[in-house]
Amino acid sequence: MIDLKLFKKYILMFLVISIGLLGCSQIGTKEYKKSIFALNTYITLTAYGGKNTPDILDEVTERIVEIENRMSTEIATSDVALINKNAGKVPVEVHDDTFYVIERALWYCDMSDGAFDITIYPIVKLWDITGDNPRVPDKEEIEALLPLVDYRQVILDRDEKTVFLSKAGMGIDLGAIAKGYATDEAVRILKENGIEHALLNLGGNIAVIGDKPDGTPWRIGVRDPREEETGEEYMAIAELQDTSIVSSGDYERFLKAEYEKTGVRYHHIFDPRTGYPADVGLMATSIVADHSIDADALSTCVFIMGADRGMDFLAKVQKGNGICIDKDKYVYISSKLEDIIEITGGEYRLSK
Repeated sequence: MIDLKLFKKYILMFLVISIGLLGCSQIGTKEYKKSIFALNTYITLTAYGGKNTPDILDEVTERIVEIENRMSTEIATSDVALINKNAGKVPVEVHDDTFYVIERALWYCDMSDGAFDITIYPIVKLWDITGDNPRVPDKEEIEALLPLVDYRQVILDRDEKTVFLSKAGMGIDLGAIAKGYATDEAVRILKENGIEHALLNLGGNIAVIGDKPDGTPWRIGVRDPREEETGEEYMAIAELQDTSIVSSGDYERFLKAEYEKTGVRYHHIFDPRTGYPADVGLMATSIVADHSIDADALSTCVFIMGADRGMDFLAKVQKGNGICIDKDKYVYISSKLEDIIEITGGEYRLSK
């Protein structure tokens, strides 16, 4: 079922991150747009080029759907669904796409000491926050499933391209990295077809190719995680060229009825060590990286780790730079981003 409220938010997001697009066609570059619903989000692709650009955008959307069909937990014939179905039974041969993403995800699992863990799926299913029966499970239910959350029990065979989950009941969820891979593939296809200016909006994953057609940087809004309190859609603007920015937070997918009743935000980003939504003082993170697959994984890693540990982790892996927003509305920014990030939300302050 399409969430109309969520749809409106994504439309607003697209309108804001497109600041300055008006007038781009004046220099002779035509704008083309294509929108689809895939990867459980609303996707809008904007590219600037010649008359063959619509065909290129069709190729991009076909590739995105192809990736979804291989990596979704909800499509019964996907590689991921078959891996989960055969947990504790037999290895499953998968497509190169799936194998690459799982291998890359496991690297982040290892580097983060399990803060990022794709075997979180049993916990995700238990809470069902984005499903039809969301609820707060009993502590005993959560503790019973925690032994199934262990990325070290994912066994890969590079020669046979197989994936095996060693315990029955295990499951993987690539939701924190597959969209990043799809974004990178979209960028690759556009660049290989000569597109020099483009803006790709895959929900919380944004990628830009080059600069805007008028030669100025893209101005991308960083979502205000407490929009309902501040009345502002965005709390900062990032000026970007030829890069990706991915955001994660507690503000979009959470148990709203429970929050209204108790004031607790039970959101969709789970701490693999506890089985509960991560709660280390952050409301949101945004990662700027050359590759969206890295920005996607890192945004989750940092959110689960917290500001101090997360910033140290970014320095360690050197795959991206970050913005952390804590619950007191202090903002932590990697030094490499200080010149391109402008805080516009009046209630937010730079952390010293």
